Amino acid sequence: MITLRGLTKRFGQTTAVDDLTVDIAPGRVTGFLGPNGAGKSTTLRMVLGLDRPTAGRALVGGRPYRELRHPLYEVGALLDARAVHPARSGRAHLLAMARSNGIPARRVDDVLATVGLDDRAAAKPGRTLSLGMGQRLGIAGALLGDPPVLMFDEPVNGLDPDGVRWIRQLVRSLAAEGRTVLVSSHLMSEMQQTADRLVVIGRGRLLADAAIDEVIAGAGGAVRVRVPREPDRRALAERLVVAGYGVDPAGPDALSVTGADAGRIGDLAHELRIRLHELSPQTASLERAFMALTADSVEYAGGGVR
Repeated sequence: MITLRGLTKRFGQTTAVDDLTVDIAPGRVTGFLGPNGAGKSTTLRMVLGLDRPTAGRALVGGRPYRELRHPLYEVGALLDARAVHPARSGRAHLLAMARSNGIPARRVDDVLATVGLDDRAAAKPGRTLSLGMGQRLGIAGALLGDPPVLMFDEPVNGLDPDGVRWIRQLVRSLAAEGRTVLVSSHLMSEMQQTADRLVVIGRGRLLADAAIDEVIAGAGGAVRVRVPREPDRRALAERLVVAGYGVDPAGPDALSVTGADAGRIGDLAHELRIRLHELSPQTASLERAFMALTADSVEYAGGGVR
């Protein structure tokens, strides 16, 4: 288990992680989400003892990382697939990791086979590895000590569709074995297929800690309404807002309406004698839920398309 209690990290006047309290339990895949600058990487680094908290605690199996005598037996992590000596082969990299933690050398062959790196690929120097191969090597390093806790930061970067599917199956199988699995990613569609539970942060603060189905359901569905004439679109939007429904732009000639079903929207449009080109319910998704949760926590927001 990973335990965070009042975890806080400040860099000068900037608070990167703010009083974060959460438990990452074993036996399930927990997705770790947040906009850029939310504090995800800083949180992972504090769990691994790479950054010292300003306040609070980060524990792995009930102990701080620095107290773990052979940490690779307790927790495995992929934070940066490029963290390999440029002149050292993948196999040599893993052997060095194994020796540093008293792990038998034969375990290197086991994890290389698990991640699909053959002898030729494992013999390549770090500087020649593609991003996808580097990701696989990083995952092999995380698995090296067969630890009960695993942390992966953007594990599908650089992988082809088969590789992405393999990662999904791998992390789910690791959780099914009773391990604690924490996955940080910006790919909402992939996370929706992989995670059982979500921890969402924004500006360093906890925004959600719930089962993924609960998070998605909390966002609710929306109805896409295409209105060809701009004056009609404005009039319908005003009428919907007066009626208490949420209305947002959804393209050059469309609205996204929440809180009302398609029938109710159609009735209001009929009352106003407004012609519609589309009236279609949109399925709730993790992307929609994430955008709603983090709307006030985005560091950089782009303007509309012109």
